[in-house]
Amino acid sequence: MGTTSARGTEGPGTDTAHLDGSPGGVGRRDLIKRSAALGLISVPAMGVLSACASGGGSGDSGKAEKGEKTAKNPLGVNASAPLELVIFDGGFGTQYAEDAKDVYAKTYPKAEVKFSKTQKIQSVLQPRFNGGTPPDLIDNSGAQQMDMGVLVGKKQLTDLTPLLDAPSVDDPKKKVRDTLRPGIVEMGQFDGDPVWILYYAYTVYGVWYSQTALEKLDARYPETWDEMLALCAKAKKQGIAGWTYSGKHPYYIPFSLYPFIGKIGGAEVLDAIDNLEPRAWEHPAVKAAFEAYYELYAKGYILPGTPGLDHRGSQGAWARGKALFIPNGSWVENEEAKFIPKDFRLAVGAPSGLDSSDKLPFGTLWASGGEPFIVPAKARNAEGGMEQLRIMLSEASSKSFTTSTKSLSAFNGGTEGIPLSDGLTSGVAALEKAGKNVLNPRLQDWYVKLQKEQIGVAGLGEMMAGRATPAETIKKIQGFADAAAKDSSIKHFKHQK
Repeated sequence: MGTTSARGTEGPGTDTAHLDGSPGGVGRRDLIKRSAALGLISVPAMGVLSACASGGGSGDSGKAEKGEKTAKNPLGVNASAPLELVIFDGGFGTQYAEDAKDVYAKTYPKAEVKFSKTQKIQSVLQPRFNGGTPPDLIDNSGAQQMDMGVLVGKKQLTDLTPLLDAPSVDDPKKKVRDTLRPGIVEMGQFDGDPVWILYYAYTVYGVWYSQTALEKLDARYPETWDEMLALCAKAKKQGIAGWTYSGKHPYYIPFSLYPFIGKIGGAEVLDAIDNLEPRAWEHPAVKAAFEAYYELYAKGYILPGTPGLDHRGSQGAWARGKALFIPNGSWVENEEAKFIPKDFRLAVGAPSGLDSSDKLPFGTLWASGGEPFIVPAKARNAEGGMEQLRIMLSEASSKSFTTSTKSLSAFNGGTEGIPLSDGLTSGVAALEKAGKNVLNPRLQDWYVKLQKEQIGVAGLGEMMAGRATPAETIKKIQGFADAAAKDSSIKHFKHQK
């Protein structure tokens, strides 16, 4: 996702460039009962591509002629057509994509392959979308991610179904779609059968911590909120904060807060929120979760200065032992590799439960596809962009990704025979414990502005900084959601029954 740095080698006929110059208890138990009795259970300049209103349109001029489809070239790639790739240079770096690019260049030696990396996806690429000259393949990630809902709604993306139905690189008897982890195809669908996005990483979200730090406090990872508060109190006496988070990008908070809500009230609560249903944010599970997180602020368990820290600042403070816990995704291990001590023993925990009344068991967490790759509708070489993705979804490329990023890929495998890092080992164990209780909230895919600017910055950011109460925050967020639901200028999506 989102704020998710290795450098690769340049192969023959390739051009590697950096586009932007960036270096590489407040009545928790009673609350649910009272709410049920009342009948209530029933960063500025974000990457919102609102200016790209021109739609998919005609736009065949300048497109490469298609090549002949063969067993070795099932997508009909034009072997001499230029290919342009733009990859987000964030927590996963770009080494894995550069490795796959080299495979493409070797397979199609007559093709000129241009490879660029940037952290400013929207500001760099929006003018090119508007001008009808986008790259052929984009890793649309980071704080300046382009709004997926807008891109889909304006018909600016290529349907990736031909890629998914093509034979896989490793086993021609298997379609690409049959080699993917559960949920990857569905995540790329917004309304109906077309698949607009291929999420390449498989991210485990949760509460990240140092097992060594907990052992020094003679503690284990807390499975209930009372245990969490007790551990934070114990850490505070030792001069260690309980939590920190990206104060400047507080939409990281949902990485543990959303599955906490789902654990308390069930997956249907998150579905109602995603569907922009009236009063969805007033559900007692939301109130209970907000009250619990607000306790972290009220009791002084948040690292001082956290509201002013960006994601790297908060992660750096956490890696240096200034705070026990941080809500994050599995990219954090690679992003902070230079600062995490060797004896850190990185681990991820599922959200601590509220109490025994929770709908779902401990271990429930959020895991889903990350690093969304798209092929623009007006790409000059859409077949080449999809072929690059097909190469990336091979076992060899998946192993390259896992080795260089310490994260899982969308390819269902690719870990055999390679050493797994502490964080990745913990993530795999967390997925096994979760079993079928893996949640997948969709707000960050469907409504980027709502999720980041409004729920994140204006809502949760203000609450966790102590500038708004949980009740005030819920009212504000519900207002944002209601406005989004009524906004006819944006395309709306719903979970399919």
